[in-house]
Amino acid sequence: MHAILRRGLRALALIAAASALSLGGAQAGSDKLKVAAVFETPIEEPWVNQIHVALLQAKKELGIEYAWSESVTAADFARVLRGYAEDGYDLIIGDSFGTERITRRVAKDYPKVAFTFGSGIGPAEPNFAVFDNWIHEPAYLAGMIAGKLTKSNTVGTVAAMTIPEVNRLSNAFCAGAKEVNKAVKCKFSFIGSFFDPPKAKEAAIAQIEAGVDVIYAERFGVVEAAKERGIAAIGNMSDQTGLGPDTVVTSVVWDMWPTVKQVISLVKAGVFSAQDFGQFSYMGKGGSFLAPYHGWDKKLSDDIKKMVAERRQEILDGTFRVDIDESAPKSE
Repeated sequence: MHAILRRGLRALALIAAASALSLGGAQAGSDKLKVAAVFETPIEEPWVNQIHVALLQAKKELGIEYAWSESVTAADFARVLRGYAEDGYDLIIGDSFGTERITRRVAKDYPKVAFTFGSGIGPAEPNFAVFDNWIHEPAYLAGMIAGKLTKSNTVGTVAAMTIPEVNRLSNAFCAGAKEVNKAVKCKFSFIGSFFDPPKAKEAAIAQIEAGVDVIYAERFGVVEAAKERGIAAIGNMSDQTGLGPDTVVTSVVWDMWPTVKQVISLVKAGVFSAQDFGQFSYMGKGGSFLAPYHGWDKKLSDDIKKMVAERRQEILDGTFRVDIDESAPKSE
Protein backbone atom coordinates (compact mmCIF):
# COMPACT_ATOMS: atom_id res chain seq x y z
CA MET A 1 0.00 0.00 0.00
CA HIS A 2 2.81 2.35 0.91
CA ALA A 3 4.66 1.45 -2.30
CA ILE A 4 1.56 2.21 -4.38
CA LEU A 5 1.13 5.51 -2.55
CA ARG A 6 4.76 6.42 -3.12
CA ARG A 7 4.47 5.60 -6.84
CA GLY A 8 1.32 7.72 -7.04
CA LEU A 9 2.99 10.65 -5.33
CA ARG A 10 5.99 10.35 -7.64
CA ALA A 11 3.67 10.39 -10.67
CA LEU A 12 1.90 13.49 -9.37
CA ALA A 13 5.24 15.17 -8.75
CA LEU A 14 6.37 14.42 -12.31
CA ILE A 15 3.13 15.84 -13.71
CA ALA A 16 3.51 18.96 -11.58
CA ALA A 17 7.13 19.36 -12.62
CA ALA A 18 6.19 19.03 -16.28
CA SER A 19 3.48 21.65 -15.87
CA ALA A 20 5.88 24.02 -14.09
CA LEU A 21 8.46 23.60 -16.83
CA SER A 22 5.83 24.33 -19.46
CA LEU A 23 4.65 27.49 -17.73
CA GLY A 24 8.16 28.58 -16.86
CA GLY A 25 9.34 28.12 -20.42
CA ALA A 26 6.57 30.29 -21.81
CA GLN A 27 7.10 32.93 -19.15
CA ALA A 28 10.87 32.97 -19.49
CA GLY A 29 10.54 33.18 -23.27
CA SER A 30 11.30 29.76 -24.78
CA ASP A 31 9.85 31.52 -27.82
CA LYS A 32 11.01 35.02 -28.63
CA LEU A 33 9.60 37.72 -26.40
CA LYS A 34 7.22 39.80 -28.51
CA VAL A 35 7.68 43.54 -28.05
CA ALA A 36 5.72 46.28 -29.82
CA ALA A 37 6.19 50.05 -29.79
CA VAL A 38 3.50 52.63 -30.53
CA PHE A 39 4.56 56.20 -31.24
CA GLU A 40 2.54 59.38 -31.73
CA THR A 41 5.25 61.02 -33.83
CA PRO A 42 7.41 59.86 -36.76
CA ILE A 43 10.41 57.70 -35.89
CA GLU A 44 12.72 60.54 -36.91
CA GLU A 45 11.49 62.67 -33.98
CA PRO A 46 14.47 62.45 -31.58
CA TRP A 47 12.48 61.50 -28.45
CA VAL A 48 10.83 58.41 -29.90
CA ASN A 49 13.88 57.63 -32.01
CA GLN A 50 15.89 57.00 -28.85
CA ILE A 51 13.30 54.43 -27.72
CA HIS A 52 13.30 52.86 -31.18
CA VAL A 53 17.11 52.64 -31.30
CA ALA A 54 17.19 50.93 -27.90
CA LEU A 55 14.56 48.40 -29.00
CA LEU A 56 16.52 47.64 -32.17
CA GLN A 57 19.51 46.98 -29.92
CA ALA A 58 17.33 44.66 -27.81
CA LYS A 59 16.31 42.81 -30.96
CA LYS A 60 19.97 42.28 -31.82
CA GLU A 61 21.37 41.55 -28.35
CA LEU A 62 18.42 40.05 -26.47
CA GLY A 63 16.71 38.26 -29.33
CA ILE A 64 13.29 39.85 -29.00
CA GLU A 65 10.71 40.01 -31.78
CA TYR A 66 10.09 43.70 -32.42
CA ALA A 67 7.34 45.55 -34.29
CA TRP A 68 6.36 49.21 -34.20
CA SER A 69 3.83 51.76 -35.40
CA GLU A 70 4.71 55.42 -35.87
CA SER A 71 2.72 58.62 -36.43
CA VAL A 72 -0.31 57.09 -34.71
CA THR A 73 -3.04 59.67 -34.13
CA ALA A 74 -5.04 59.88 -30.92
CA ALA A 75 -8.08 58.58 -32.82
CA ASP A 76 -6.19 55.41 -33.77
CA PHE A 77 -4.09 54.91 -30.66
CA ALA A 78 -6.45 52.55 -28.80
CA ARG A 79 -7.07 50.44 -31.91
CA VAL A 80 -3.33 50.00 -32.55
CA LEU A 81 -2.61 49.15 -28.91
CA ARG A 82 -5.43 46.59 -28.81
CA GLY A 83 -4.21 45.07 -32.06
CA TYR A 84 -0.80 44.30 -30.58
CA ALA A 85 -2.31 43.02 -27.31
CA GLU A 86 -4.68 40.71 -29.20
CA ASP A 87 -1.79 39.45 -31.33
CA GLY A 88 -0.01 38.12 -28.24
CA TYR A 89 2.65 40.75 -27.66
CA ASP A 90 4.18 40.44 -24.19
CA LEU A 91 5.33 44.06 -23.86
CA ILE A 92 3.99 47.24 -25.43
CA ILE A 93 6.12 50.34 -25.06
CA GLY A 94 6.03 53.89 -26.40
CA ASP A 95 5.14 57.52 -25.78
CA SER A 96 1.76 58.45 -24.32
CA PHE A 97 1.98 62.08 -23.21
CA GLY A 98 -0.74 63.12 -25.64
CA THR A 99 -2.73 59.91 -25.28
CA GLU A 100 -2.28 59.29 -21.56
CA ARG A 101 -5.88 58.37 -20.71
CA ILE A 102 -6.35 56.26 -23.82
CA THR A 103 -3.26 54.17 -23.15
CA ARG A 104 -4.10 53.61 -19.50
CA ARG A 105 -7.66 52.51 -20.33
CA VAL A 106 -6.41 49.96 -22.85
CA ALA A 107 -3.79 48.63 -20.40
CA LYS A 108 -6.55 47.88 -17.86
CA ASP A 109 -8.25 45.61 -20.39
CA TYR A 110 -5.09 43.51 -20.85
CA PRO A 111 -3.68 42.90 -17.33
CA LYS A 112 -1.37 40.11 -18.55
CA VAL A 113 0.39 42.38 -21.04
CA ALA A 114 3.20 44.63 -19.76
CA PHE A 115 2.71 48.27 -20.74
CA THR A 116 5.64 50.69 -20.32
CA PHE A 117 5.14 54.23 -21.57
CA GLY A 118 6.70 57.64 -21.38
CA SER A 119 4.55 59.55 -18.93
CA GLY A 120 4.50 62.51 -16.62
CA ILE A 121 2.14 60.63 -14.29
CA GLY A 122 2.95 57.67 -12.03
CA PRO A 123 2.54 53.94 -12.71
CA ALA A 124 -0.81 52.14 -12.32
CA GLU A 125 -1.36 48.64 -11.01
CA PRO A 126 -1.18 45.98 -12.15
CA ASN A 127 0.64 46.40 -15.46
CA PHE A 128 1.24 50.03 -16.42
CA ALA A 129 4.84 51.16 -15.84
CA VAL A 130 6.30 54.53 -16.78
CA PHE A 131 9.58 56.19 -17.73
CA ASP A 132 10.72 59.67 -18.70
CA ASN A 133 13.78 61.40 -20.09
CA TRP A 134 15.48 62.58 -16.91
CA ILE A 135 18.35 64.25 -18.74
CA HIS A 136 18.52 67.49 -16.78
CA GLU A 137 22.03 66.59 -15.55
CA PRO A 138 23.80 66.70 -18.95
CA ALA A 139 21.55 69.67 -19.86
CA TYR A 140 23.15 71.53 -16.93
CA LEU A 141 26.63 70.64 -18.20
CA ALA A 142 25.69 71.89 -21.65
CA GLY A 143 24.50 75.13 -20.09
CA MET A 144 27.90 75.58 -18.46
CA ILE A 145 29.52 75.35 -21.87
CA ALA A 146 27.02 77.82 -23.33
CA GLY A 147 27.67 80.27 -20.49
CA LYS A 148 31.38 80.27 -21.31
CA LEU A 149 30.97 80.43 -25.09
CA THR A 150 28.45 83.25 -25.36
CA LYS A 151 29.78 86.66 -26.36
CA SER A 152 26.42 88.43 -26.22
CA ASN A 153 25.66 86.99 -22.76
CA THR A 154 22.35 85.77 -24.17
CA VAL A 155 21.64 82.04 -24.58
CA GLY A 156 18.42 80.51 -25.82
CA THR A 157 16.32 77.37 -25.76
CA VAL A 158 13.69 76.35 -28.31
CA ALA A 159 11.54 73.59 -26.85
CA ALA A 160 8.27 71.74 -27.32
CA MET A 161 5.88 73.08 -24.70
CA THR A 162 5.77 74.07 -21.03
CA ILE A 163 5.32 70.64 -19.49
CA PRO A 164 7.42 69.31 -16.58
CA GLU A 165 9.74 67.06 -18.60
CA VAL A 166 10.58 69.91 -21.00
CA ASN A 167 10.74 72.61 -18.33
CA ARG A 168 13.36 70.79 -16.26
CA LEU A 169 15.74 70.50 -19.23
CA SER A 170 15.29 74.14 -20.18
CA ASN A 171 15.74 75.36 -16.60
CA ALA A 172 18.79 73.16 -16.03
CA PHE A 173 20.45 74.50 -19.17
CA CYS A 174 19.87 78.08 -18.04
CA ALA A 175 21.05 77.32 -14.49
CA GLY A 176 24.30 75.83 -15.79
CA ALA A 177 24.95 78.90 -17.93
CA LYS A 178 24.26 81.27 -15.03
CA GLU A 179 26.56 79.37 -12.67
CA VAL A 180 29.61 80.11 -14.80
CA ASN A 181 28.53 83.49 -16.16
CA LYS A 182 26.50 85.74 -13.86
CA ALA A 183 25.80 88.15 -16.72
CA VAL A 184 23.95 85.57 -18.80
CA LYS A 185 20.30 86.03 -19.68
CA CYS A 186 18.15 83.18 -20.94
CA LYS A 187 15.49 83.24 -23.62
CA PHE A 188 12.87 80.51 -24.11
CA SER A 189 10.54 79.71 -26.99
CA PHE A 190 7.92 76.94 -27.02
CA ILE A 191 6.48 75.75 -30.31
CA GLY A 192 3.45 73.92 -28.92
CA SER A 193 4.36 70.65 -30.65
CA PHE A 194 6.65 67.67 -30.17
CA PHE A 195 7.55 67.62 -33.85
CA ASP A 196 7.35 70.68 -36.07
CA PRO A 197 10.85 71.41 -37.49
CA PRO A 198 9.80 74.45 -39.58
CA LYS A 199 8.19 76.11 -36.57
CA ALA A 200 11.21 75.31 -34.37
CA LYS A 201 13.53 76.79 -36.98
CA GLU A 202 11.42 79.93 -37.17
CA ALA A 203 11.48 80.31 -33.37
CA ALA A 204 15.26 79.83 -33.34
CA ILE A 205 15.80 82.51 -36.00
CA ALA A 206 13.69 84.95 -33.95
CA GLN A 207 15.90 84.28 -30.91
CA ILE A 208 19.09 84.71 -32.91
CA GLU A 209 17.85 88.03 -34.24
CA ALA A 210 17.17 89.03 -30.61
CA GLY A 211 20.82 88.46 -29.68
CA VAL A 212 21.10 84.75 -28.80
CA ASP A 213 24.48 83.37 -29.87
CA VAL A 214 24.38 79.91 -28.28
CA ILE A 215 21.14 77.93 -28.54
CA TYR A 216 19.85 74.69 -27.03
CA ALA A 217 18.02 72.72 -29.73
CA GLU A 218 15.52 70.91 -27.52
CA ARG A 219 13.46 70.34 -30.69
CA PHE A 220 14.33 69.25 -34.22
CA GLY A 221 14.81 72.17 -36.64
CA VAL A 222 16.81 74.47 -34.38
CA VAL A 223 20.25 73.26 -35.46
CA GLU A 224 19.38 74.11 -39.06
CA ALA A 225 18.68 77.73 -38.05
CA ALA A 226 21.89 77.94 -36.01
CA LYS A 227 23.87 76.56 -38.96
CA GLU A 228 22.40 79.13 -41.35
CA ARG A 229 23.04 82.03 -38.97
CA GLY A 230 26.50 80.92 -37.89
CA ILE A 231 25.97 80.46 -34.15
CA ALA A 232 26.77 77.55 -31.82
CA ALA A 233 24.10 74.99 -30.94
CA ILE A 234 23.63 72.23 -28.37
CA GLY A 235 21.87 69.13 -29.68
CA ASN A 236 19.27 67.14 -27.75
CA MET A 237 18.24 63.49 -27.25
CA SER A 238 20.86 62.00 -29.58
CA ASP A 239 24.34 62.99 -30.72
CA GLN A 240 23.35 65.51 -33.40
CA THR A 241 26.81 66.48 -34.60
CA GLY A 242 25.95 65.08 -38.01
CA LEU A 243 23.37 67.83 -38.50
CA GLY A 244 26.14 70.44 -38.44
CA PRO A 245 29.67 69.48 -37.36
CA ASP A 246 30.77 73.12 -37.21
CA THR A 247 27.57 74.17 -35.43
CA VAL A 248 26.83 71.51 -32.81
CA VAL A 249 29.25 71.82 -29.90
CA THR A 250 27.89 68.74 -28.12
CA SER A 251 24.51 67.14 -27.43
CA VAL A 252 22.47 66.24 -24.38
CA VAL A 253 21.99 62.52 -25.01
CA TRP A 254 19.21 60.29 -23.70
CA ASP A 255 20.17 56.61 -23.87
CA MET A 256 17.09 54.39 -23.46
CA TRP A 257 19.09 51.17 -23.48
CA PRO A 258 19.39 50.85 -19.66
CA THR A 259 15.61 51.33 -19.33
CA VAL A 260 14.69 48.96 -22.16
CA LYS A 261 17.11 46.30 -20.98
CA GLN A 262 15.72 46.43 -17.44
CA VAL A 263 12.08 46.27 -18.55
CA ILE A 264 12.67 43.35 -20.91
CA SER A 265 14.64 41.41 -18.29
CA LEU A 266 11.74 41.76 -15.83
CA VAL A 267 9.13 40.69 -18.39
CA LYS A 268 11.24 37.69 -19.40
CA ALA A 269 11.64 36.66 -15.76
CA GLY A 270 7.91 36.98 -15.15
CA VAL A 271 8.42 39.60 -12.42
CA PHE A 272 7.37 42.75 -14.27
CA SER A 273 5.37 45.18 -12.13
CA ALA A 274 3.87 48.64 -12.39
CA GLN A 275 6.78 50.91 -11.45
CA ASP A 276 8.59 54.09 -12.42
CA PHE A 277 11.75 53.36 -14.42
CA GLY A 278 12.79 57.03 -14.47
CA GLN A 279 15.98 56.38 -12.50
CA PHE A 280 17.45 54.49 -15.46
CA SER A 281 17.64 57.78 -17.42
CA TYR A 282 20.01 59.40 -14.93
CA MET A 283 23.70 59.81 -15.69
CA GLY A 284 24.63 57.44 -12.86
CA LYS A 285 22.71 54.60 -14.57
CA GLY A 286 24.17 55.37 -17.99
CA GLY A 287 20.84 56.63 -19.25
CA SER A 288 22.07 60.11 -20.16
CA PHE A 289 25.34 61.83 -20.92
CA LEU A 290 27.00 64.66 -22.76
CA ALA A 291 28.06 63.65 -26.27
CA PRO A 292 31.72 63.93 -27.40
CA TYR A 293 32.84 67.33 -28.66
CA HIS A 294 34.01 65.90 -31.98
CA GLY A 295 35.29 68.81 -34.10
CA TRP A 296 34.78 71.21 -31.22
CA ASP A 297 37.30 69.39 -29.06
CA LYS A 298 40.06 71.63 -30.42
CA LYS A 299 37.88 74.74 -30.37
CA LEU A 300 36.92 74.52 -26.69
CA SER A 301 39.50 75.75 -24.23
CA ASP A 302 41.14 73.33 -21.83
CA ASP A 303 39.57 75.30 -18.97
CA ILE A 304 36.05 74.69 -20.29
CA LYS A 305 36.67 70.99 -20.85
CA LYS A 306 38.22 70.63 -17.40
CA MET A 307 35.34 72.52 -15.78
CA VAL A 308 32.75 70.22 -17.41
CA ALA A 309 34.70 67.05 -16.65
CA GLU A 310 35.00 67.96 -12.97
CA ARG A 311 31.31 68.82 -12.62
CA ARG A 312 30.34 65.62 -14.45
CA GLN A 313 32.36 63.58 -11.98
CA GLU A 314 30.80 65.41 -9.05
CA ILE A 315 27.35 64.51 -10.38
CA LEU A 316 28.35 60.86 -10.75
CA ASP A 317 29.89 60.85 -7.27
CA GLY A 318 26.77 62.38 -5.79
CA THR A 319 28.59 65.42 -4.46
CA PHE A 320 26.71 67.79 -6.78
CA ARG A 321 22.99 67.69 -7.42
CA VAL A 322 21.35 69.39 -10.37
CA ASP A 323 18.12 70.92 -9.13
CA ILE A 324 14.92 69.67 -10.69
CA ASP A 325 12.97 72.80 -11.58
CA GLU A 326 9.78 71.97 -13.48
CA SER A 327 8.29 75.47 -13.34
CA ALA A 328 7.53 77.17 -16.65
CA PRO A 329 10.66 79.08 -17.79
CA LYS A 330 10.33 82.74 -18.64
CA SER A 331 12.55 84.74 -20.96
CA GLU A 332 14.70 87.47 -19.48
